[in-house]
Amino acid sequence: MKRERLDKAIQLREEGRAKQNQALLAEVRAMLLDLVSAYPDDAEINYQTAVAHDNSGLGREAIPFYELAIKQGLAGADLERALLGLGSTYRYLGYYKEAEETLRRGVREFPHHRGLQVFLAIALYNTGNYKESTELLLTNLLETTADEKLQYFSKPIKYYAQHLDETWE
Repeated sequence: MKRERLDKAIQLREEGRAKQNQALLAEVRAMLLDLVSAYPDDAEINYQTAVAHDNSGLGREAIPFYELAIKQGLAGADLERALLGLGSTYRYLGYYKEAEETLRRGVREFPHHRGLQVFLAIALYNTGNYKESTELLLTNLLETTADEKLQYFSKPIKYYAQHLDETWE
């Protein structure tokens, strides 16, 4: 019964997010808040409640659910998404240090997730770590682009990405 209710809430949340249907997202939040009330120690339910709040533009309300889900041992793809969601939410609310810490953890645990890397670069910019931010963005750009002109200059760009403050004089 719990699994069926959770699966239904996830399906409706995805539908509400895709259609930007705030009434449907409000219904989903209510469903998930009932579930989290009945199963407060369930990491997946706390995580899905966080995502539903985040999808509704209620990031501040999402934070405690993300934090609890992570603390409760969320793992795998859900942890990956929770770290990205929590980190980006911290960042857009102005909690830059918390964003950087959360997104660094995400990159450590999921080193191939480019979304985590890019959101970390944005948080690094916000914390004044411009060099590391630029290096991370340039590295991701070069590793993902098919643009021939960028590929032609990939060797010097890679070098400059790691030596941004150097000059030849």
